[in-house]
Amino acid sequence: MQSVNTSASSSEENREHTEWQELAVEVQHLHKAYEDHVAVDDISFTVKKGEIFVLVGPNGAGKTTAVECMEGLRKPDRGSVRLLGMDPRNNREKIFQHVGVQLQENNLHPRQKVYETLEVFSSFYSDPAPYSQLIERCGLEGKENDFYGKLSGGQKRRLLMVLALLGRPKLVILDEPTSGLDPQARYNIWKLLEELKRQGTTIFLTTHYMNEAEEHGDTLCMIDEGRVIAMGEPKKLLAEHQMGSCIKIAECPNLDEKKLKTFPQVGQVEKVDGHFLLYGSGKDFLPMITSKLGKEGVTADQIEARKANLEDLYLLMTGRAYRKET
Repeated sequence: MQSVNTSASSSEENREHTEWQELAVEVQHLHKAYEDHVAVDDISFTVKKGEIFVLVGPNGAGKTTAVECMEGLRKPDRGSVRLLGMDPRNNREKIFQHVGVQLQENNLHPRQKVYETLEVFSSFYSDPAPYSQLIERCGLEGKENDFYGKLSGGQKRRLLMVLALLGRPKLVILDEPTSGLDPQARYNIWKLLEELKRQGTTIFLTTHYMNEAEEHGDTLCMIDEGRVIAMGEPKKLLAEHQMGSCIKIAECPNLDEKKLKTFPQVGQVEKVDGHFLLYGSGKDFLPMITSKLGKEGVTADQIEARKANLEDLYLLMTGRAYRKET
């Protein structure tokens, strides 16, 4: 009879427990297909407690399917999900006392008034947050007596976010919370999310707005066609690919991609819609390349310079310009 190494087993359990004290979400090798369409293709990521984690990519990239698998609404073909150390398909009641999720718009009755919906959802929790404060922060004050079906798309989205926050969750999962909102409403939503983060709430959200992911995300996971194409801190990702600044120039007869790559401090060169995009970093990059281009016959009015961003990283990773959507 073989002896059991209880000390090794205990050590492994302690390691896993310590790891889960630091992680709010763990997704491993998640795969989900619908007939011949692969929506999520072997994606893995972890979310640390207390951070804002952004799953970013164009519409149709697989973000919503990933979220539905995380929430236990869809069964993945392969892979695993753990929220606060638990499987969302097997521990739903326990998990969702601590995890706030954003419902789909068609999950609420159109003839139910806003305040009625808030009262019902508040009753699910032993210590709900005061919904009057949340609706004010989300710009829904004065809408309490409106029927849900009469709200605009943006107002419905904001109400769904309020419902996700009613239980004072440790982790909140939001799918495109700012999509379709005007700039002021987006600002208010992000201000609230940043405040929740300071209070210790972990924020996981999806968006197709690259600028929001770059500005607000502590960590981002960029996906395209169901696959992870980049992951990490936004600034570090750009720095790793030498994408501090971007210089855009029109095609010139005596310049090609091969020659441009020989220019000093040029890290990446991409060609899009008849233009070259030169990426580099360092304080001397812009004046040095501008001078070099001038010697090649490129005039000042043919040069556009700007700060590189996540849309540039997407172009580098996929070879395609990012599809801008509202």
